[in-house]
Amino acid sequence: MYENETYDENYNGIYQTSASAPEMRQSTQPVPEKPAGRGAGNYFRKLLAAISFGLCFGLFAGLGIFAVNRSIGESDPNGAMSEQQIREMIQETIRESATENTAGDSVQASSPSGIPVTQSVTAVTTDASEVVEEVMPAMVSIINDYVEQHTYLGGQKVEREYTASGSGIIVGENDTELLIATNYHVIADARRLTVHFIDGSDADAIVKGTDEDMDLAVIAIPLDNLQEGTKDAISIARLGDSNGLKLGEPVIAIGNALGYGQSVSGGYVSALDREIEMEDGSVGTFIQTDAAINPGNSGGALLNINGEVIGINTSKIGDYRVEGMGFAIPISAAQPILENLMNREDRSEIPSAMRGYIGIRLQTVTAEDAARYGMPTGIFIYEVFEDSAASRAGLLHGDIITKFDGRKVTSNEDLQDLLKYYRAGETVEVTVMRSQSGEYEEMIFQLTLGERTS
Repeated sequence: MYENETYDENYNGIYQTSASAPEMRQSTQPVPEKPAGRGAGNYFRKLLAAISFGLCFGLFAGLGIFAVNRSIGESDPNGAMSEQQIREMIQETIRESATENTAGDSVQASSPSGIPVTQSVTAVTTDASEVVEEVMPAMVSIINDYVEQHTYLGGQKVEREYTASGSGIIVGENDTELLIATNYHVIADARRLTVHFIDGSDADAIVKGTDEDMDLAVIAIPLDNLQEGTKDAISIARLGDSNGLKLGEPVIAIGNALGYGQSVSGGYVSALDREIEMEDGSVGTFIQTDAAINPGNSGGALLNINGEVIGINTSKIGDYRVEGMGFAIPISAAQPILENLMNREDRSEIPSAMRGYIGIRLQTVTAEDAARYGMPTGIFIYEVFEDSAASRAGLLHGDIITKFDGRKVTSNEDLQDLLKYYRAGETVEVTVMRSQSGEYEEMIFQLTLGERTS
């Protein structure tokens, strides 16, 4: 094959080479000479054909215009149409066609194979300012002042104070409290929670209820602690339905990114029912989005274009190889839990002499213990006192307490902190994991707290 070589296909489908190359031979066939004396005859024939073609074109064009005028003549008393009327008719036809093609409905056509082909789709506006303006009064920033305990060589334990920021969503109120949803990890280990509102005011909050497994929490602020201007400035968010989400649907994320204050980012639903393994080994199901979710966004809202909360932002994958992978708890899964937490009874700390008593000796099952011995994390009961509240409820040696009154407990300290709010004589629900034929099964007991005897 030579450079600049081309191929032509003849009527038999055989490709012939047409190229100029040094090796190619010149044709040996003589080139026929043009017959003498025929140039003038060809010229007049061409002229006559052109004149005939022009006459035919004029005849058919005249007939077409006559037919148009006759059809329009039914509505035109003069039986004719002006040039201006023709222009207006054409422009109106173009406008109607453009309106039909941009109405926003999908138009289906068929491909040669019969598979429908979408010819047009509804355009999505990129301006979310009205939605943001509507929902921003329901968004808050949360400041968590917490303490962590560190153990150094020699067993010395030292407490250090830290401050972290997160986000929250105003989801309701009752007769006395304003209720805010957020992530559990946003308010974990808090000694003080401060909520910052859209009008710039702050208020202290208390933990209403938590669900550590779902990473959800509800905090409450007494209505009497809110300034009058704040009550007028805030609103309650509208919760949507995450079960109806579709891939590619536009979403808006709002939160206290990096603790700088409320910010807005936009994106799309990247994936649904995405299963992610958490730090404790459990698996959560999330909405995946490419909207920017950064530290501080946790607990904030993931919204649809109608301004409805369809997810609670919780985390993102932090890796230099990853861009645009954030996750949110679907609101349809979170809503029943939030409603349960919102309806929990507020409790005040009970004087030590009046606190309830279980009557057991405990040992914390750490994550390392659980992995080593194949046990659930929680509180291991290694002794049940005779004639105690625990023995009367049916708790046994070897049971592992995982929840107390619906709240997850993972250590002896967790349980002792909860018992500060329960009086002797109160009945609470206790969830334990009990070994049955080598496997642990969940069991629930009703425990009536006893009085401590000295």
